[in-house]
Amino acid sequence: MSLSLKMEIDPVEDVTCLNPELLQLPEVSPFALKTTPLFVDDLFSQWLSLPETGNLVKSLINDAKAGTAVNACANFSNVNAVGSNSLPSMFSSVNAPPLSPRSSSGSPRSSKQKSSPSALGSPLKLFSDPMQEVIPQFYFQNGRPPTKELKEQSLSKINHLFNNPLNGLLIDEFKTVTKEVCKLPSFLSSALFRKIDVDCMGIVTRDAFITYWVDGNMLTMDVATQIFEILKRPGHKHLTQVDFRPILRELLATHPGLKFLQNTPEFQDRYAETVIYRIFYHMNRSGNGRLTLRELKLGELISAMQQADEEDDINKVLRYFSYEHFYVIYCKFWELDTDHDFFIDRENLIRYGNHALTYRIVDRIFSQAPRKFAGDVEGKMGYEDFVYFMLSEEDKSSEPSLEYWFKCIDLDGNGVLTPNEMQFFYEEQLHRMECLALEPVLFEDILCQIIDMIAPEREDCITLQDLKGSKLSGNVFNILFNLNKFMAFETRDPFLIRQEREDPTLTEWDRFAHREYIRLSMEEDVEDASNGSADVWDESLEAPF
Repeated sequence: MSLSLKMEIDPVEDVTCLNPELLQLPEVSPFALKTTPLFVDDLFSQWLSLPETGNLVKSLINDAKAGTAVNACANFSNVNAVGSNSLPSMFSSVNAPPLSPRSSSGSPRSSKQKSSPSALGSPLKLFSDPMQEVIPQFYFQNGRPPTKELKEQSLSKINHLFNNPLNGLLIDEFKTVTKEVCKLPSFLSSALFRKIDVDCMGIVTRDAFITYWVDGNMLTMDVATQIFEILKRPGHKHLTQVDFRPILRELLATHPGLKFLQNTPEFQDRYAETVIYRIFYHMNRSGNGRLTLRELKLGELISAMQQADEEDDINKVLRYFSYEHFYVIYCKFWELDTDHDFFIDRENLIRYGNHALTYRIVDRIFSQAPRKFAGDVEGKMGYEDFVYFMLSEEDKSSEPSLEYWFKCIDLDGNGVLTPNEMQFFYEEQLHRMECLALEPVLFEDILCQIIDMIAPEREDCITLQDLKGSKLSGNVFNILFNLNKFMAFETRDPFLIRQEREDPTLTEWDRFAHREYIRLSMEEDVEDASNGSADVWDESLEAPF
């Protein structure tokens, strides 16, 4: 019906003969409506003929002419209110055609829809009242709070340990709290005490401990995170070497296996430094001196700390804390440092391992290609740099060692080892074989042997990833610049091979340190015995007289 008709015919007069009751229809299925479109059109035409419909259309046309806002929903609700006796009877079936949006006021059909879902199964009804799924909180900025049961258990222990007239504990009394409540190694006690006693009052009260440990959600953190939070300084997101000094001092003061060092503070400092250097060598893989929480979790330091706290023999803690390992490293450094200025130069390092290394690899080390020296003395290596070198030299199977030597051989720093670069270092090895009257092995044959050992993805170069994927990678570096170990590999003892297979938990460094410690201790015993025998001999000579 177009607007040009302007509704000139009065709809009320034209449809006076129409009885709306005659439009009542039985229920018809939706399928029937779709298959009989003519019936639907006829039904819609009859609806347009109703007086209420005509009044609605005429009202909308007048509003449009007058320029007023058209509210079809409101007008149609009025129509429903007037014709409520006819429309429901006409469209009482569930197969009513879609109507324009209407207000629910005064419409019996609307009230019926509120009480039951739409018979047509419209998906709009499903989205009108969505179900809200409650997702539990999974991120806590300050750590996950403890459960009620865990909190009550901890508070019970805390109340028992802090039950004294001072309502607090001194630093010497705090170790029990560290062990029983915090479940941490005892040599972390002083660090934890000072972390809570920020005002340096010399005492940690019960309330201060609860605020830090329970209310600060330290209770629910994993052990690595707890230790990280205790050791790191305020405002820092990493650990440095300085942060480990307090726990090493307490370990030296309290561990039964280190009591013999109490009268030699110089060696106590050297032991502590060596342990810290070993920790950062293995765990600080970025090499920037900043140990992150992720690196701390990936390493073995936490389990080593727990073992050191439970084991009376410190030499059984092979990871980081063994005194025998420190003794071997320090004695090696002291042998090379002939002037004892605590620095060694190129000529000193050439003597390492009975002149095992080539000049070319020593020059690469002092060019600081694998690692920038910690000291400021030009052309000299400090003790920390020597620890990194020695750990890399004596255990070439570890990843830090592979990275160390890979940087030395990679002359152009492009991330791959080419045959030319390997030949550059092997040329000196070949010359040394000739000088020692050994049968020389041509580089072409050596290169084939290296390719067979590593099995790289590309035969024209070797990547660091290729080396890390092979168990024989350490032998490649020995072939290139350590003649002694190269010859030992070619003539290796089957007994030693069988011994290594029997105890695969020991690393190459563990085996080397054990053998070297026995050798050094035997030399010291011989020296002491010779001195002692001379004294006895002198006394025996004087005895008859």
